[in-house]
Amino acid sequence: MNCPHHCEIYKAVPRSYRDLPLRLAEFGTVYRYEQSGELHGLTRVRGFTQDDAHIFCAPEDVKEEVGKVIDLVLYIFKVLKFEDFVAQVSLRDPGNPDKYIGDDDNWNAAEKAIQEIANEKGLKTIVELGEAAFYGPKLDFMVRDAIGRKWQLGTVQIDYNLPERFELEYKGSDNELHRPVMIHRAPFGSMERFVAFLIEHCAGKFPLWLTPEQVKILPISDRFNSYAKEVLELLNNYDIRASIDERSEKIGRKIRDAELERVPYMIIVGEKEAESGEVSPRKQGEGDMGAMKIETFAEFIQEEIKKLLAN
Repeated sequence: MNCPHHCEIYKAVPRSYRDLPLRLAEFGTVYRYEQSGELHGLTRVRGFTQDDAHIFCAPEDVKEEVGKVIDLVLYIFKVLKFEDFVAQVSLRDPGNPDKYIGDDDNWNAAEKAIQEIANEKGLKTIVELGEAAFYGPKLDFMVRDAIGRKWQLGTVQIDYNLPERFELEYKGSDNELHRPVMIHRAPFGSMERFVAFLIEHCAGKFPLWLTPEQVKILPISDRFNSYAKEVLELLNNYDIRASIDERSEKIGRKIRDAELERVPYMIIVGEKEAESGEVSPRKQGEGDMGAMKIETFAEFIQEEIKKLLAN
């Protein structure tokens, strides 16, 4: 885990209440010694990268900071259309206190805060005893995949105990030393697991703004490759990711292959398009959209991306 490293960064210089909240983030590689029978493709691996971050804040700012993390996770789920999820409130196992560090007062404060925030945000929650981290309670976002399995994709954790262990301090407005609270957060969690989940969830049909290749340009024959390159250059000027299928194949084969590759849009270019300076786009799975100017098509793509991200 990267938590101790961020604690040491915090501790490297004296901190004031004016410095808080202090937010440190990284895409860090971490390791878990999973047993061989537990490994499962990209969804459960021994070495993975997570969008790890730690927020150091004053106790009175805990709820606001955790609320912002929840908003971030919900935004990610909204734009990717992850709708079937619950927020799992992971608390201590009251019958096994030796699993955890820290005193009861800190644990009670952290558990109370995380449940209150989940309720205030209107999250659909379940409570799981014994699933807390050894240093604090968690709010884990459990999402169902295309075949009904549940995966943890995002998490936020409230931690009063590691700041105690690492003797972290800040000088308050009263000129006295105080202990910060540490919030652990990973909106995506394991990037490998997240990508594996996304591929299954979309069946390979990524959202237009995310897909590596947004447009495939399909010349009817080699004679129109030069015009296809003009179209490609203009699309690149609009920051649209596109490529040309220059193979000496029939146009029907090119369209079929682009459909199988899940490319959202195809552009057919032939003699009529080269003479008129237009293109004939097709939408993946839907068919022809009619002839239009290249600029019109590029603006259409940009507008569709804006709508997807706004909704």
